[in-house]
Amino acid sequence: METPFGAPSRAIEEGKLGAVPLFFLHRHGSPAAIPPHLINYRANLWALQSLGVEEIVAINAVGGISPPMRPGRLLIPDQLIDYTWGREHSFDDGRCGRLLHIDFTEPFDRGLRMALVDAAVTADIPHEPGGVYGVAQGPRLETAAEIRRMARDGCDVVGMTAMPEAALARELGMAYASVCMVVNPAAGLDNRPITLDNMREILQREAVVVRELLRSFLSARYRG
Repeated sequence: METPFGAPSRAIEEGKLGAVPLFFLHRHGSPAAIPPHLINYRANLWALQSLGVEEIVAINAVGGISPPMRPGRLLIPDQLIDYTWGREHSFDDGRCGRLLHIDFTEPFDRGLRMALVDAAVTADIPHEPGGVYGVAQGPRLETAAEIRRMARDGCDVVGMTAMPEAALARELGMAYASVCMVVNPAAGLDNRPITLDNMREILQREAVVVRELLRSFLSARYRG
């Protein structure tokens, strides 16, 4: 699919749960991996909206900062702090004749987020029902000093892709929420080095849990 902003990360996959259409878009692309700072976020969100998508559940692999956010923990965040720079973060290019001053007090849609929390409770899935997602630029991981700063700022986890996704979804009128899988302690919070192999091992384990969460969420949200 082409959009006014170019091509999305890859072809969008379509399926159904009963009569409910579902779409999946791998933001990092496949088989080639697109680094977080080069993802065409505007094309991705525009393409999903053009297919009639009304709600987005973003799945994020993150590093844990606050003490409860240990590897293997799930977080459904309610706030974020954006540390990114240089990304195309808005559809407002000054040509539409109006300013897109969206209300971003709650960056994650409250109704969608609470439905995910309820689904986790129903499925007896351990989780944190709120927290702050710090969005780093990437693609490198953070320094220990940067993580100490994020901790002082109140961040519970650190990732690289929630922004500008959340803001772009809000501009397009789509509800957006995130499910974060903590796959490693953030820099300086563990004696062991951070390795991609360890992150992948935890990610594969947690993907099974997230699948159960989504099944519970979709069954409750769209039953009947």
